[in-house]
Amino acid sequence: MSRLSGGAGGAVVVALLACVVAQWGCQESLTGAPAALTGTTDIVQTAASAGNFNTLSSALATANMVNTLKGKGPFTVFAPTDAAFAKLPEGKLDGLMKDPAQLRNVLNNHIVPGKITADQVTKMTSAKTELGQTLPISTEGGGVMIGGANVIKPDIMASNGVIHGIDQVLLPR
Repeated sequence: MSRLSGGAGGAVVVALLACVVAQWGCQESLTGAPAALTGTTDIVQTAASAGNFNTLSSALATANMVNTLKGKGPFTVFAPTDAAFAKLPEGKLDGLMKDPAQLRNVLNNHIVPGKITADQVTKMTSAKTELGQTLPISTEGGGVMIGGANVIKPDIMASNGVIHGIDQVLLPR
């Protein structure tokens, strides 16, 4: 019998096999930290596993943007939380979900090329989105705002970039 068949060694073998079977980032099983927080999954997987970006995940699929954000990148996504999408005027989200082209514009207004960490964002005065719009950045009052939205969850690392959770949807001007 192998030395790894029982005790802590056996648990490691089981964890490794579970990772292979589930095709999930093994960091979670081996370190106890969710894979999404260790940067071992792409932007799409990281957002989906975070738990508060479900509407964004659905919108990415509807707008046919999943493969783009699974790509090499790097990308910085200022990601509206589910609560941010809930703040939209009644019917706005439903209308966007029925118009993939317009939805794609809204989503591209949240994506900035490159991997920009929170520390870097605080040194910027603006960021140009994939849609081509320039969003102002301010750091007044000890927090960070982009385009009028508060960054409420910075530096959610992904293998192809970074996500910063925000409290509003950044509608194009």
